[in-house]
Amino acid sequence: MARALTAPPWLTEGLRPRAAPIPRAAVVRASVALAAPLAVGTATGRPAYGALVSMGALSGVIGDTADAYRMRVFNIAVPQLFGALGMLCGTLVFGSGWAAVAAVTLVALVSGMISSIGAVASVSGLLLLLNAVVGAGLPLPSPWWLPPALLLLGGLVVLALTLLAWPLRLGVPERVVVADTYRAVADLLEAAGTPEYDGRRRELTRSLNQSYDLLLARRARQHGRSPTLVRLLAQLNAVIPVVEAAPAAQLRPPEFGPLSAGYPAAVRALADAVERGRTGPPPPLDLPVPAGPSTRALAEAVRYAAAVVYEAAPDPYADEDRLGRPAHLTVRARRAARALLLSDTSWRYGLRLALCIGLAQVLVSAIAVPRSYWVALTVTFVMKPDFGSVFSRALLRALGTAAGLLIAIPVLAEVPRGWWDVPVMAALAALIPALSVKGYAFQTAAITPVILLLSDLLNHQGFHLVLPRLYDSLIGCGIALLVGYLLWPESWHTRIGDRLADAVQDTASYVSLALTTAPGQDEPARAHYRRRLYRDLSTVRSEFQRALTEPPPVGPRAEAWWPLVIAVERIVDTTTATRVRIEHGAPVPTPEDVAAVARELTALAEALRTGAPLPLAEPDVLSPDCALARLHREVHAARSVAAPAA
Repeated sequence: MARALTAPPWLTEGLRPRAAPIPRAAVVRASVALAAPLAVGTATGRPAYGALVSMGALSGVIGDTADAYRMRVFNIAVPQLFGALGMLCGTLVFGSGWAAVAAVTLVALVSGMISSIGAVASVSGLLLLLNAVVGAGLPLPSPWWLPPALLLLGGLVVLALTLLAWPLRLGVPERVVVADTYRAVADLLEAAGTPEYDGRRRELTRSLNQSYDLLLARRARQHGRSPTLVRLLAQLNAVIPVVEAAPAAQLRPPEFGPLSAGYPAAVRALADAVERGRTGPPPPLDLPVPAGPSTRALAEAVRYAAAVVYEAAPDPYADEDRLGRPAHLTVRARRAARALLLSDTSWRYGLRLALCIGLAQVLVSAIAVPRSYWVALTVTFVMKPDFGSVFSRALLRALGTAAGLLIAIPVLAEVPRGWWDVPVMAALAALIPALSVKGYAFQTAAITPVILLLSDLLNHQGFHLVLPRLYDSLIGCGIALLVGYLLWPESWHTRIGDRLADAVQDTASYVSLALTTAPGQDEPARAHYRRRLYRDLSTVRSEFQRALTEPPPVGPRAEAWWPLVIAVERIVDTTTATRVRIEHGAPVPTPEDVAAVARELTALAEALRTGAPLPLAEPDVLSPDCALARLHREVHAARSVAAPAA
């Protein structure tokens, strides 16, 4: 009976709070950014103006998710411009009936399409649509340019508060993120030979992605080469050989015993040096005598990283800068425009969102629904296609809204409008960054009372806003579930197989390149392939986690892929370890052996992508001493579980 009453995993997964520290600086910043405009508006007798500025500040608080200050300027300013444009579009069609329905639906199409470009474009598209809905559904102060201008002012308030510490912390966030990557490498080495290794490797992949994305994105925005940035990139590149040696240490024979604690301790000391910006001769490293190719590779990699970490001015054009300079912003903009206009994914997401928004607008136009603009707002939050599972977000949105209403009821019922709004808003705004790190339902619960209070300042509905807000949210969630999920064919399938096929095919390409070149050759190409491999694994994991939050039959189908996900991760790790062992004394395989393994990987990728039966495996003619023997066994193990999963 107890088992029958247990909540399903696809529901409990989203309600389980994430273990994340509370960002104290963001809490203070949100409290000041949203409460100060209300204080100014109240003092000047223009509370509606203050509410609009606070609404713009709310968008800036939600979008402030980057680490480096240059990226934070970009992440806050660009979405605010799109948000102001959306408010302008909505204001111009307010009260125009079916023309407003058509205009908001068109904005939804554009919003969904630009969401496929990247993270900043996704937030920009979200604010574009949200503010268009608000502008088309609420009577706002005139003239027409005033609401967009007040929204931009709110964003500028958040931006100014964010940049206050920039002169004192110049370069610190970048150093911290690189140091955190070194610490993640140390954690991985500590877990070598233990069941925790896979989890630590995933954390390291996430940290590497974050560090490279941050540093390379900043370098793309700078003319010339910043000495600080060059040094950080050199330090980040220097830890890659340690990362490549970690799988070899994990897979080394048991007779060598556990990995010495001296290796992770040395890497952790390097992390402290990176964070503090130390220079000079590197201190002596207390590393044990290597026992075999794996630990020999690890010791050499740690010593090389130490030399680079303490180097004051690395050569900005050295070979160690292996990832190259990113394309110029104009080139990347042209690529994004082509992806926007020619991508099937872009049009599919855009049409899906536009269909749901259009239906919501038609419904509230044909039926008298109090505060009807909130139906479309709910659909926007739930249906944002790059934000995860539509099904789970709809449920979490409904639950989070209900929890937020419990907070809003006493505020709207008992707190008199006026100066009391300022301390109440300061307290409610502080909850947004504090709860957002815990999960989507918690973020919704924090944002709901803030938006209700701001809406009340614009409409003066008081406690009467509460129940219509709940009804509108439930209607919006219902539209998203019915039209955006249940009737959408791709909702009933997972993309895990396609993601796995990409990872296996990239592994085959890496095997063909890395295991047929002499030590030290084609280093830049191998670095690109290795980064692509681990990004592939990160994408597979993200898709797998998303699919697990779906209800049957998608969730159970996703679980069936789990053994193959593990098998592919082992193939990638073994491939990296094989290259490291060859670099440090293991026998070099023949080109025929390498080609045989690459063919089997290509056949596996094709079977995963198309669902076709796997061809018969090639005979295992590799000797046990061959460097490819273990990789060949891992490929055969993956083949053995591929057919049931597919």
